[in-house]
Parts: sequence; structure tokens; C-alpha cells
Amino acid sequence: MAGAAAALVESLEEQPMNLEAVIGFNGRVPSGLIYHPDGEHVIYPLGSTVVVKNLRKNTQAFLQGHTDRVTCVAISRDGKRIASGQRTSMGFRAPVMVWDFDSAVRNANTIDRTGELIHKLVLHKVMVRDVSFNCDGSFLASLGGEDDNTIVIWDLAAGEAVCGSPAASHAVMTLRWLNTDPLRLVSGGQYNLRKWHLDMERRRIFPAEFMLGTIRRSINCICLDPTDRFLWAGTASGDVIEMNVASERFARASKNRFSKGVTALAFVDGPPGDQDHIVCGNGDGTLVRLSTAHLEITSAVQLLGGVSSISAGSDGHSLFAGTRDGNRYFVDVDAFEPKLRATAHPDPVTCVAYPLRSSALFVTGSTGEVRLWNAVERKELLRIQVPGVVCQCVQIKPDGSLIVSGWQDGRVRAFLPESGRLAYVINDAHVDGVTALSFTHDGSTLVTGGADGRVRVWDVSGSVQVMLVSWKEHKRAVTDVVVSADNDEAVTSSADGSCIVWNLRRSVRQSAIFASTVFRGVRYHPDESQLLTCGSDRKLGYWDTTDGTAIRQLDASSAELLCVDVARDGLSLATAGADKTVRVWLYDEGVPLASGVGHSESVTAVRVSPDGHHVASVGLDGAIMLWTYPELPEGVGQYDDDEEEAGAAAAAAASSEA
Repeated sequence: MAGAAAALVESLEEQPMNLEAVIGFNGRVPSGLIYHPDGEHVIYPLGSTVVVKNLRKNTQAFLQGHTDRVTCVAISRDGKRIASGQRTSMGFRAPVMVWDFDSAVRNANTIDRTGELIHKLVLHKVMVRDVSFNCDGSFLASLGGEDDNTIVIWDLAAGEAVCGSPAASHAVMTLRWLNTDPLRLVSGGQYNLRKWHLDMERRRIFPAEFMLGTIRRSINCICLDPTDRFLWAGTASGDVIEMNVASERFARASKNRFSKGVTALAFVDGPPGDQDHIVCGNGDGTLVRLSTAHLEITSAVQLLGGVSSISAGSDGHSLFAGTRDGNRYFVDVDAFEPKLRATAHPDPVTCVAYPLRSSALFVTGSTGEVRLWNAVERKELLRIQVPGVVCQCVQIKPDGSLIVSGWQDGRVRAFLPESGRLAYVINDAHVDGVTALSFTHDGSTLVTGGADGRVRVWDVSGSVQVMLVSWKEHKRAVTDVVVSADNDEAVTSSADGSCIVWNLRRSVRQSAIFASTVFRGVRYHPDESQLLTCGSDRKLGYWDTTDGTAIRQLDASSAELLCVDVARDGLSLATAGADKTVRVWLYDEGVPLASGVGHSESVTAVRVSPDGHHVASVGLDGAIMLWTYPELPEGVGQYDDDEEEAGAAAAAAASSEA
């Protein structure tokens, strides 16, 4: 089987990785949570992905194609089409994507994307703020962000722009088509509220100002009644104003003012013989039901986080509400009792860890909290809150009895996984924050690294945590730490461009690695003959554990590599970083096997599950993504020494050509 390794390297092509599930919800997207007319699905943005979730089966489908954070989502009245817009870098145009809902559901949990993307519509600069389908699905209106501030009308049959116009002299925040007229829409924003008419003969849209008299309001959201008699607008001042659509005149304003502004609105039909209602979501987290007869409060409940989305079901008696804290609620409109359906991190996720012997659970850390998740059902099991402090690293004790975390305030906190109760805290573990930690495999010793560059070893076997040794050889922050299988050694990586192997038995430095980079992560190969590093030089480094000499380096990314993890069989590894891509590599061959794109910002951590079936990634966009680990090609790892060297040479040649 001579040359098998080289032949394998030459034959491999990088494949897309299947995104199996996500945990997260970008609650900062206005009206981003949509209840599908079929009553079985919800649609929402997460990073650069639009998620379609089946509520009954608890399955997910993903619409992928955006290159940056999704900023708006809308669905056609018949539920067959989805539109989404994004933001992009200054000087570039942001696209609007139109998707086929049925194709997305059909392709769920596969890498097949056939039939999903209908149109890619590109005109707006920098950002698309809002999108809306007209009542018969023939036109789509899109609204640009503050650097664009134009309204564009798109013909969905042809996939072309019909016309466009500056939205207003001030910023416009939202737009909606009328429910009964396919050629009229309304828009609202900072001190402006307009009704637009689309003239297809002249291919122009013409605005008419709503007459507010002396009232000046900044409009956040708009809803209309089914007959288009009245329009209700939620304002930054905290009230709801009612307008007569036909006469374009002000009718009245709600007497109640709501803290932090009205941020979401939805019209819901009342029972036969009873009055209709407006459901009003506010920045202070209150969800309020207002009667349309007098705009008076009939019911009110408190949600966790400012309300950003309200989407009424087709039955008129239920709705979904989303908040800026990443929570999703189902609400029975008649009883007006919210039920928490899903949770998510609202802030960047900094770290992720699996238990030593289980793939059914994992733990994540973020600003002010640590959460324990069920990896199978993708549900939150436990939330531990430490307000105002960022969790920078987390690990589960080998026997599963503790969740141990390092925090920006310099403390190590250990929690019980069943209750979340604080088991112990190590005060002043490191100046300026604990940035890395790792247990020995018997769980008796904890090795920590800090922003101060110190590495410390703690005896945590008893009721009191005792520092055994403290080293100060790194000149900058410690970025990662990992302990060898026999508990004799620990290796730390640092932003100063060094990795140091420490002898834990003799409490001395054993060897060191130096490079012109900011090391971000380090891992042992399972046989511990090699160390694997990643860093700001975008290279994947292989190093000899004994003397720290370089074995090889691979150009592994177009941007900074922030994290690396090795599968337990040692045949493959996963990397991710500032290029927002999760990539799986063959270890010995040094070639990429598969890659997954779904995050909209840098990926901060990746972990291969203990059973080798998934890789979990977390990022600055607050997303937790679970990818199906790709199957390894036949013959991987089954080489003699000469073949392995040939494969490595082929990989190095391919890397240099790239």
C-alpha cells in the first residue's frame, strides 16, 4: 500500500459540514421571532443563519448563505417564502435573501441546499433594517439602515428591483404592507410616519405623511388591523398611537406610558362578540394586552428581558414573544399566561466543555452566567448567575461532581451541577482574571492560568483549597492549559508567544516552545508524543513534547485561529477562529476534511464530543452550534512510517501552494 497516505491527501476535497442543531436566538433583532401560519414552526435568526424549528418534533432546519449577522426576517402570508437581510462591512452592499420554506424543511439535517435560495437581492448599503411581503406575495419591500435609509420594492416573480426611494429625511426603523392592498405600505421612524403607494405604470413609490399635528414621536414598530382601518405605532416615548389609515389622521394615544419604549406590537382578534386587542411588548420586559376600543390595559405580564418580537398565530388566540435576553415565550392570548419555551445566551459565549465520559451534556460560560445544557434535547438544564462578571473558562470535574469556572474578577468558582449551589470559591486566584483552568484526571489538583501570566497549582481534594505552587514565566496572559493523562505534566499557552511544559511532580519547568505568534490554544495528542497549537499567525503547529522542537506547521485559516481540540482517537482535530468557520482536519495527513459556516462573529471555542459524533462551537454572536462530525475516509491512520512521511510532505506542499 505504498504511497497510500500521499494518494489520500491528493484525493480529498473539503466537504461542507452538516449543522445538526443550534442553541441560541438573537433577541436583539426587531420582530425576529416569527410564528409560522401552520402553527408548527417558528423562524428566527442566529448569527448568519436563519433557523426554522419544528415545535412538535423539536427538529431544526437552517437557511445558510448570509456572510454576516442577520438583521431582519419576514414571512409571506401563505408561509411559503421567507426573506432575511443582513449587515456587512462599511463600503459593501448588504443582500436580501428570499428562501423557500418547504425546501428548507425538506433538507433539514442534511448538507443538501437544493431549492432553498430563491433570490439574492443586492442594493442596500451596509445594512438591511427591515423586510416585508405584501398581502399577495408578489412584492417585497426592504428598508436600508442608517447609511442607506432607502425603501426598495422588489418584484418577486422576476427577482428584480421595481423602484426605490429615500425613506425619509430622518432614520426609518420599520415598514409594513397593508393587509388588503398589495400596492400600499406604511413606514415609521424618527419623527416620521408615512403611507406609500406603488405606481407600477411609472415604477415609482409616492409617500403621504400621516398628520400628527403637534405630536412628535419616534416610531419603533407598527401593526394594522385586518381591514386596514387603523394603524397602531409603538413609540420610543412609551405610548401607542392610533392612526386612521384612510384619512391619514391621528386618532388617539394610549394613556399609559411604558418604560423603555414600546418595542413590538401585534393585533389579535377577540372572541366573537368581544373586543379585539393589541398586544404590546416593551423595553422593560412587560407584555401588555390593550383593548382596541379604548387602548386601555386589560392584562399585563412580566417577561425576562426587553421584548423585541411578538408574532401572533393564525388562530388568533396564541402568539410567540421573544426578548433581548434570548428567551422565547408561548402566550395564550385569552388567558394571557406566558410559558417559557426556550432560552439562550444573550451575550458572547466564551467557553464550552463536555464531561469526561458523557456526550449528553455540556456546559458553557458567558457574561454573568454559566449554563448546563442537554445536548440531545438542546434544552437548558441549569443556569448559574454571577452578575456583572465574565466567565472566561469552564470545566467539569472528571467525576462529574463539580462545574468549575474561572472569572474576570480573578476568582475560581465551583458549583454543584444538580442545584447550581456554590461549592467553593478561590478568591484572588489571579490578578486581572482567571483565563484558563484544567483538572488533573483524578480531580484532586487544579491548574489555573491568569491574565497576569501566572500559572498556579491548587490542591482541591479537601474542604479547603490550597495553592501548592505558583510560576511566573509567561510575560502575558495564559490562554490555555491542559494536563497530561498521567497527571505528571501540564502545558500552558500564552499570548507572549510561548508554550511551557511544567512538571507537576517536581514543580519545575520541563521544556518550552517559542514562536512569533500569540498562542490561543494548546492540546496534547492522545499518545502525548506531540503538542498541537494555534494562534494569531493562523498556523496549526505540531511540536515534539519532549524537547519542544517544531515538527510541522500548517496554514490553517485566513484569519486568527482561536481554538483547537483533538478527537480522542487522535486521527482528527477541530479548529475555529476569527474567520467564523469550524473546520475538521485529519491529524497525520494535515489536510482539511470538512468545514462549517454558521457563526456571524469569531468562534471562541470548539470541543469534540467524547463519543466523537459531534463538534460543539460557541462564538461572540452568542450562538452554540452542534455539528455532525464527518466520517473519516477509509485507511486513515493505517500507514507505516514511510507512508506517513509521504502524506505529511504532500500536505505541506498543498499548504504552501495555497
